[in-house]
Amino acid sequence: MTRSSFVHQMRPRAYGLLLAFAAVACATGKVEADDTNKVPKNGLLWPDGRVPKLTTSRVLGSPEPPLPYTSRRMYPQLKMSNPVAVARQPGSDRILLITLEEGAKGFSTIRRFVDHPDVKETEVLLPADDRIAYDIVFHPQFQQNGFLFVGHNRPHAAGKEKYTVISRFKMNPLPPYEFDPKSETTIIEWPSDGHNGAAMAFGLDGMFYVTSGDGTSDSDTNLRGQEMSHLTAKALRIDIEHPDPGKMYSVPADNPFIGKSGIAPETWAFGLRNPWRMTADRETGHIWIGNNGQDLWEQVYFLRKGENYGWSVYEGSHPFYLNREMGPAPLAQPTFEHHHSEARSLTGGVVYYGSHLPELRGAYIYGDHSTGKIWAAKHDGNKVLWHKELSDTPFHISGFGTDSHDELLICDYVGDDAGALYTLIPTPPQKDAPPFPRTLSESGLFRLVKGHDVEAALVPYEVNAPLWSDGAEKVRYMAIPGDSPKIEIAGNRGWKFPDETVLVKSFSLEFKEGDATSKRWIETRFMTKQQNEWIGYSYRWNDEQTDATLVRQEGLDVDFTIQTIEGPRQQVWHYPSRTECMVCHSRAAGFVLGLSTGQMNRGHSVSLTTTIAPKSSADPGDCQPKTPPAKQLQPENQLTMLERFGWLKLEKKPDEMERLVNPYDSTADLTLRAKSYLHANCAICHVDAGGGNAQIQLEFSTPLDKMRMVDAIPVHDKFGLADARVVAPGHPDRSVLLYRVARRGRGQMPQLATSLIDQPAIDLLTEWIKQLPSPNKTGTGQ
Repeated sequence: MTRSSFVHQMRPRAYGLLLAFAAVACATGKVEADDTNKVPKNGLLWPDGRVPKLTTSRVLGSPEPPLPYTSRRMYPQLKMSNPVAVARQPGSDRILLITLEEGAKGFSTIRRFVDHPDVKETEVLLPADDRIAYDIVFHPQFQQNGFLFVGHNRPHAAGKEKYTVISRFKMNPLPPYEFDPKSETTIIEWPSDGHNGAAMAFGLDGMFYVTSGDGTSDSDTNLRGQEMSHLTAKALRIDIEHPDPGKMYSVPADNPFIGKSGIAPETWAFGLRNPWRMTADRETGHIWIGNNGQDLWEQVYFLRKGENYGWSVYEGSHPFYLNREMGPAPLAQPTFEHHHSEARSLTGGVVYYGSHLPELRGAYIYGDHSTGKIWAAKHDGNKVLWHKELSDTPFHISGFGTDSHDELLICDYVGDDAGALYTLIPTPPQKDAPPFPRTLSESGLFRLVKGHDVEAALVPYEVNAPLWSDGAEKVRYMAIPGDSPKIEIAGNRGWKFPDETVLVKSFSLEFKEGDATSKRWIETRFMTKQQNEWIGYSYRWNDEQTDATLVRQEGLDVDFTIQTIEGPRQQVWHYPSRTECMVCHSRAAGFVLGLSTGQMNRGHSVSLTTTIAPKSSADPGDCQPKTPPAKQLQPENQLTMLERFGWLKLEKKPDEMERLVNPYDSTADLTLRAKSYLHANCAICHVDAGGGNAQIQLEFSTPLDKMRMVDAIPVHDKFGLADARVVAPGHPDRSVLLYRVARRGRGQMPQLATSLIDQPAIDLLTEWIKQLPSPNKTGTGQ
């Protein structure tokens, strides 16, 4: 880390951005202010205050070869609302569907339709009442007994407490297949309010398998993951063919924990957080479970007798709360595990036995609700034979099923007409597909890469509280397509942008401390939104500063030599992998980080009464700002600037909206500076469902006494600090948060994207902690 980088981090960046705007001025003519002390007549260097359309971007598609499968919509004339699960009715051409009805307060309806490409209508079998249904399974002898089962959650008949319930219904297995909603019989139930499980499958052993989640919504707050006496957080195995007296099932004698004190005998395996879908292979009997993780990992389990899947001591194979006690079995590893960079809400699938995709016959196919990715695997009962990604769809995958011909069906929970069903087809040969840009000069976003001269359609912006990037300076741009591009404000987190948006951020370092002329570009990153999904790409600048080349998929580390007054030192710069980008650019953070209201609510430093023009008509590409007049205008707020462009609609005035402060501005309020730093650098993970399981809530808008950090006892490693607290008021030496920010290596924070300590931030947090009053003085202790 360089001392000069701290100065750069604190000082205004107006001059650098002014130079960036100068290139645009060269293309649009000089810009002059009127004499009314308002914004320039021509807006921010664009004619008539309008931004040119983005027509040159070639940041589309992917640099990787196409995946083997793409999707095709099934039943295109069939309207549906948010399909959750789909199941074929045995011995017929009928398909059952669970939907969440928009007009029924989000409660479930069970519908049925004819399996025909031109079908237009569904019939309602079970109207919406007070239940949320998750799964439908038919009895193996349905065509003899007419039994089907629905897994759902609803308030208990005896009170308002919610229960997960497995119900049996009766349907005539012969045409016209009458369904009897009054035939409902409860098979098994248990208290649960969140992470409810309710997936079902019949094994080839004749037993009925049912999943349960931990019954809550975050961090296993009721400590059920390894608790054995309740039915929660488990895969249950029961016998519904030979029920005990007064019950609808019995417990099989070969269940692994039967007869053991303090353990629910229905338990077949345990340690599940939120099992979302279970399926049994009809030919091999293999049972698969998809399990939603919390912070960083999603899991798929090949279900085996007596196994412990670790929650909440572990999240998959990774430590979560090691201070919690493990249950009566060692940790069983996931069969497949996906980091949140590629999957953030796993949806378990089905084993395929159709004929249209012969290479997938016998493969377990599953996907992800958030990213739309779909994978497949084959397993011989002992080991995985192969595992690969099949497709990257734009869907919110909520379930998989098969049609009456055993062909794959995929539920898109939110899509065209608020939901639809799809299938996979082989990807056709790519014809005339434009190549993904391998260099910045091919991207269509730069008029001239040398000098970092961007196209006029790129709008520069600044943030109030920059993320620490090992002393690098950054410039930022947004490029939005369309005739009337719109940005949607999404609370306090990242805004929502249209598809084909490209966000550009370039990083530079001083290679000789204190010498601005030694500054060189080292990296430019693109974040691009395609098929409703954000993807990140990194480009490495060449030594000649004439272009930058796309970094390989797995990322890259490069050593740079920085000249300091003490002599040369090495600085490792990490170019992130494609998937790494999405660890920080997470769903919880809103995917985009700096483009949020609190960060963007600030003046734009280039709204000045200055004339920018070419040096001479003979050299129009060589622009520099003239000496500004003595009188300058106040910068226009970036929010109102974007509203003036027609990109944003404000419901409030900027002064009434959230605004972070610059953490490095010593004139600003100390607490606001500390909260702004924590928001920019830490709240990416440390918010609800953000991937930080320390329970602290570091979003700027959270009141200090609600952030769960001041005088809070750490739930993880205390790093040997005496009487440790997350933040110990008045005692920086006892504060784990400061300790972790001030170190690099094991336990460092942030965990990614930095190898150098941010010393001014350490000084800021130390000063802030020192002046915090003890809880007994404020009455706000935790």
